Amino acid sequence: MGGIIVVTTMHHPKLDELVRRDPRYTYEAYEFVFAALAHTQKRLGRIPPPDTGPEQDFHVTGPELLEGVRDLALREYGLMARTVFRCWGLQKTADVGEIVFNLVEANLMSKTNEDDRRDFADVYDFDKALVEGYRIEALAEAENDG
Repeated sequence: MGGIIVVTTMHHPKLDELVRRDPRYTYEAYEFVFAALAHTQKRLGRIPPPDTGPEQDFHVTGPELLEGVRDLALREYGLMARTVFRCWGLQKTADVGEIVFNLVEANLMSKTNEDDRRDFADVYDFDKALVEGYRIEALAEAENDG
């Protein structure tokens, strides 16, 4: 009963290069941003099918991605999310933007002409969003029953 599920992904050499070029963020931070993008696209109903052409729009904005980052972090790490982010070098929402634009520059993600690093600046405070705003679901359900 209980336990931690560890998901291993295929190692990507381009991510190693990004970490060498910009050591502010760990390899895991880049992987998490990819996972958060997929999570956000799923939440918004913008999952690209395997045979999608470039003309189709499954774009996610900076603020939308950051909402997905928060949601996935709380689902995956709970109250440890803020600590995990610190270990990965993520101190503020702008750091997620830096990772996204590093991935864009490495041709591992795409952007529109409207996308800008400023879209990620000060969208929310990690301490408030990942710690103060966290509620344990069982507690919330018990309060509603009671």
